[in-house]
Amino acid sequence: MLRSVGLSSAGSSRHTVPAWLPWMIWFLGALLFCYGFFQRTAPSVIIDSLMRDFAVGAAVLGNLSAIYLYAYASLQIPVGLLADAWGPRRLLTAGALCCGMGSLLFSLAPELYLAYLGRLFVGVGAAVSFVGTLKLATNWFRASRFAQLTGMTMALGMLGGVGGQVPLAAAVEAFNWRNALTVASLLGLLLAVLVWFIVSDRRPGSSTPERQDASSIVSSLKLVFAMPRQWMLALIGCAMTAPLLSFAGLWGVAWLMQIHGMGRPEAASHTSLMLLGWAIGSPLAGYLADRIGRRMPIVRAGGLLGLFSFLLLIYAPPLPPMLFALLFLLTGVGLGATAVCFAVAREITPPRAVGAAYGLLNGALVGGGAVFQPLLGLLLDWQWGGQMHAGAPIYSQNAFELAFLSLVVFLLLALLVSLLLREKEGNNHVT
Repeated sequence: MLRSVGLSSAGSSRHTVPAWLPWMIWFLGALLFCYGFFQRTAPSVIIDSLMRDFAVGAAVLGNLSAIYLYAYASLQIPVGLLADAWGPRRLLTAGALCCGMGSLLFSLAPELYLAYLGRLFVGVGAAVSFVGTLKLATNWFRASRFAQLTGMTMALGMLGGVGGQVPLAAAVEAFNWRNALTVASLLGLLLAVLVWFIVSDRRPGSSTPERQDASSIVSSLKLVFAMPRQWMLALIGCAMTAPLLSFAGLWGVAWLMQIHGMGRPEAASHTSLMLLGWAIGSPLAGYLADRIGRRMPIVRAGGLLGLFSFLLLIYAPPLPPMLFALLFLLTGVGLGATAVCFAVAREITPPRAVGAAYGLLNGALVGGGAVFQPLLGLLLDWQWGGQMHAGAPIYSQNAFELAFLSLVVFLLLALLVSLLLREKEGNNHVT
């Protein structure tokens, strides 16, 4: 039986569509975000293989992984503008094609420069996934569902990150990393076909939004960039995301294997707990923020939980296995409160410039990984004593602790900055 699904757009006529269709359209967009997150975390379980095959150290490997993030972060504002001008269907199809082809190039690369190029293409393709999916959610669902769908999209992305850990680690052990990522590239190409033939930009009968001209776009960008609160919010989001992208997303597996003596699948399962915690914490933080009618207390509480758990994880004496694993989960749950930053951005920004604000914030979130993945590699190389095993460098516990201290300091700074963003009594507005 068919029933209608309404939109948030004022004046949209109601058309009868299958109840499952809006969800299928959203899911395909969110699936690209999931696939992009899989590709984002994939290098973490093949660090030793990449170092051996390309004969590089930690600093170069950090840049090889982070070039994805450079592309992703730098394109967020342009992607927001393209979603309006080009439409999410074309944008997401092109993104899936770019991801799939980039993954294929990376998996087959005989030389380092081709591996860099492949990771760059993957980052460019994945850059459209989050904003494109939110655009579909805006066009196909009521405004009252937007926060729910945003949290669900982020949770699905984290599950993709989990897929880039334990399942990929098992596939690498069984088939080697090149064959595993070749198969992953085919999934990206299949997703491009599904998006092209199933997704529509908006619900039938809905009005096409008025497009901004060049002067209004520039005006919106200037407005957002001139607001100190936007940059403070971007700093907070960046710091809360950095441990996820640089520790769970790259260096955590190497730390667990080299310092704690874990095998690759076991190490990947532990870092996956941080991603799973993020998938739990993001929608939970959004629910709590809506329930109490305030945003920043939830952001601060999540940041404190993440900071405290991460400190114990790295610097505490040897812990019981269950508590050690729980700290991974709690770090992710706490830092998942980053999702509430998007609600703050919406409330402090005039409606005409919200898209630019989302682009700035999302770019900053990914920028945390883009900066800290290679930075941690540089700090590790600085402390390296020359030890090698099976063609890959081995780092000491002191080297890892020094490198991870940079994440602690940055997160502490962001929490101090968060105290400057205060809410007025009785509403959600941030001053």
